[in-house]
Amino acid sequence: MTMIAQSQIKNRLLRRFPEDAFELLAPLLEPVDLPMKRLLVRPRMPIEHVYFLESGVASMVAESADGKRAEIRHIGREGIAGYPVVLGVDRTPNSIFMQVAGYGLQVATPEFVPILEHAEVRQLLLRYVHTCELQLAHSALAAAKFTMHQRLARWLLMCHDRIGGNDLPLTHELLALMLGVRRAGVTNELHILEGMHAIKSTRGNVRILDRNMLIEIAGGCYGVPEQEYERLIETSAQPPIPPVHLNDKSPSQHSLNGRP
Repeated sequence: MTMIAQSQIKNRLLRRFPEDAFELLAPLLEPVDLPMKRLLVRPRMPIEHVYFLESGVASMVAESADGKRAEIRHIGREGIAGYPVVLGVDRTPNSIFMQVAGYGLQVATPEFVPILEHAEVRQLLLRYVHTCELQLAHSALAAAKFTMHQRLARWLLMCHDRIGGNDLPLTHELLALMLGVRRAGVTNELHILEGMHAIKSTRGNVRILDRNMLIEIAGGCYGVPEQEYERLIETSAQPPIPPVHLNDKSPSQHSLNGRP
């Protein structure tokens, strides 16, 4: 089996792995096609694999006790599907499925977990989990404080961030799931954005015509999690934070940022 070179990786997290950690992980990575609607994480079932997406977009979906469903976040080549295992969690009530077909690199969970013992990998992935929490928080903020077409603009920008090119293969059904509204409502909101010349919507596809216009339409509900990802993952060269031991008799010697 030919090992994958880190220089050939498109996943932004894997590209940030320390070289020695990537060399340990590389023989365990298995390339997989990820067709549309493929389930990556099944609700309340053991997370058998972690997926580093190389292309395409996956959706994390929450479901209520009475069967109501809504997408709560996106996962693309900036992240991983199955990240609860980073926190020591073996399953989740949420599901993850491929919204836009692509491909990725999968690794069996039992083989992946030992990699977390590498301090730099653990810190990198915990920072990624922090950006996931921010995305969830801003989804809640958008739902509570922003209009429907602002929320749609935000979701389209998030998809655009994760897909190469300006054509987003999104159906009205998926857009309705993303926004938690009826399909008829999605059609109306797409017409609004088309009237602003930000997009062109056809059957099963949304073409981005003016990204800057979409950013303007989305207003404050887009950008904060994305900026935090760039700060912590893409541009960060910060050293690992040293652990604080419970029996340390001089806790005042440690500041919150880990510096003495």
